[in-house]
Amino acid sequence: MDRRSLRTVTAHLTACSLPKAYNLAAAMQPRSGTPSVLQEREKKKKESILDLSKYIDKTIRVKFQGGREASGVLKGFDPLLNLVLDGTIEYMRDPDDQYKLTEDTRQLGLVVCRGTSVVLICPQDGMEAIPNPFIQQQDG
Repeated sequence: MDRRSLRTVTAHLTACSLPKAYNLAAAMQPRSGTPSVLQEREKKKKESILDLSKYIDKTIRVKFQGGREASGVLKGFDPLLNLVLDGTIEYMRDPDDQYKLTEDTRQLGLVVCRGTSVVLICPQDGMEAIPNPFIQQQDG
């Protein structure tokens, strides 16, 4: 590195390090009557609607955007719905109709599924019926 580049980098680091760090620390201090930045972040943090922890080490079926479907043993997940599936089987689609599944399957093994492409997750062994909370009970 030549001297001119070294001086430029040194000047940039000196100019950026202390004032910006100080301003960031000052911005995070709560003002009178207003919540701090950290408190607002915690408020905005969304809780996951789905509780997939009860499906850990159980076989689930996942449908993705674009029509692909796969099933495997759920090994892990995160709040963004990224999934880790083991022993994954992909169900092949009909070449003529991309949304129609055939009897063919393909073994994929250990797979990480990106949460943004997940459309549906359901247990492989079936689902349990729950009462519809939107239907008002009628008196007989």
